[in-house]
Amino acid sequence: MPTSNQITLSLAHQRAQTEQLPYAGAVTAKEAYALLQNDADIKLVDVRTNAERDWVGKVDLPAEQHLAVEWNQYPAGQPNAAFITQLEKTVTKDTVLLFLCRSGVRSRHSAKLATENGFTQCYDILGGFEGNKDSEGHRKTVDGWCKDGLPWIGA
Repeated sequence: MPTSNQITLSLAHQRAQTEQLPYAGAVTAKEAYALLQNDADIKLVDVRTNAERDWVGKVDLPAEQHLAVEWNQYPAGQPNAAFITQLEKTVTKDTVLLFLCRSGVRSRHSAKLATENGFTQCYDILGGFEGNKDSEGHRKTVDGWCKDGLPWIGA
């Protein structure tokens, strides 16, 4: 009988096939949190800037499950040329990696680039940390880690 993590990752793979994603799959924030709770070897990779984590908030997970690797560097917004090198220093190529950004754009790009560089288990967290904007331009009301009531530490 498959485990809950196997079922969740199978669903994530199905999303990848349906959406023709260039990485292993996509999970909701709630699915990501459940995966992390059930397997200490799974890593969440927060690709937001250090400033975003400091000013907006960050996930509340044990340090060994949470990596901070900026996709773009603050304040210039330049791409982090050392992104892959920083990943390679902290995880193996077959580690299950759950990429998180503000709304799900940078995390998709991160999962794609990591996959292109030999990481085999890259998943985008749909909706990101703050989620997409609602009709009034506010975040944290539509989707994402915060909207789903998952543990986070505010700024």
